[in-house]
Amino acid sequence: MLKKLTLAILVIVFVFSININNTYAIEPASNLSYQGIDVSNWQGHINYEEVRNSGIEVVYIKASQGTNIKDAYFDINYENAKANGLKVGFYHFLTATNTEQAEQEANFFVSVISGKTPDCKLVLDYETFGGVGVEEINNIARTFMQRVEELTNKEVIIYSDLSNAQSTFDQSLAEDYQLWIAYYGDYNNLINVETSWAEYIGVQYTDRGIVSGISGNVDRDLYTEEIFLDETSEIPNNMGNSQSFNTESVEYVVQSGDTLSGIASRYGTTVQELVDINNIQNPDLIYPGEKLRILTNSTTQGNEERGTGSIIYTVKRGNTLSQIARAYNVSVEHIVELNDIEDPNLIYPGEKLRITESDVTDLEPVDNSIDVYYVVKDGDTLYGIARRFGITLNEILEYNDISNPNLIYPGQTIRIE
Repeated sequence: MLKKLTLAILVIVFVFSININNTYAIEPASNLSYQGIDVSNWQGHINYEEVRNSGIEVVYIKASQGTNIKDAYFDINYENAKANGLKVGFYHFLTATNTEQAEQEANFFVSVISGKTPDCKLVLDYETFGGVGVEEINNIARTFMQRVEELTNKEVIIYSDLSNAQSTFDQSLAEDYQLWIAYYGDYNNLINVETSWAEYIGVQYTDRGIVSGISGNVDRDLYTEEIFLDETSEIPNNMGNSQSFNTESVEYVVQSGDTLSGIASRYGTTVQELVDINNIQNPDLIYPGEKLRILTNSTTQGNEERGTGSIIYTVKRGNTLSQIARAYNVSVEHIVELNDIEDPNLIYPGEKLRITESDVTDLEPVDNSIDVYYVVKDGDTLYGIARRFGITLNEILEYNDISNPNLIYPGQTIRIE
């Protein structure tokens, strides 16, 4: 009898120990069966036929950021990905520092994606916190996701790197919302780490992926079947699309006598961008009735464009407003006012800035050889800083000789370029 009792106790202890060990292990919800990418204006024009033929099945598309920035390529990415039979999802980059702003950003996100039909769950990309405390971070995230679900009647998940999944987002949030995790090591080793989540439905495993049809690097992902919505339908227009977007695209119907150069000049873009976006084979051959997609306030790859009474500068990787202002002999406040910039510390590669309303002809170009530095703020992660400045995590590690990417501290100066 004593032996049987001892054996029973050992069995219970063994089972309990297994449960304890697995409490914090994180693993895929099911097989990682779907090859994916996530894209934004940073990738520029994408040939989705080549992307599909390379084996990609899922594309997550950046829709919006903050309360008034619509990704310049959102409509184009959506239309072309759908046309080539790819499954699409949408994400919003959150900048809120309180719950009121979070709700405003949720409203804006929904207004941007209204009328579109996603195949995948909607995503909150929340990785820069602006010094907000952990409790408030979780309140902000929950407020945003609850509001989006309320407006769309569709599931929302959260995108997070490993560090924030471990130490920032809490157990309550993890119980209610699924996780898409960014982890650039061997994701099979995630079974041995502790996070608030027990499982994930997507893993972003590199930011240096190479995919046919995309120039340069792109984020690569693997997804489980749980990434897909159970019911796919058009996002309702609950917000009335009354928001004022900083960046958007329009459909233009070619009129008799139009030329690409004339259209480009009219919309403040370039002939090359029109050619790339619309897959035009012969720039000299367009015809009345043809429909062209045009980016307004778009992300051309040039330096500056001079038109009647203004100069438009396209932000390059590593630029700061103060650097641009010095180069063009104007004040930062002048650029902020002309472009309705909410945060002077946040500008992005590809973003187009109006520099002056006067016809200036003797300005020197920005010197991009200057090293650019960033002072780490409370809540920052290297991954978040890399995404903000449009460079890779590996580049930051190399520039700064950092051995542990998870160990940075407020006040630390990081070289960006």
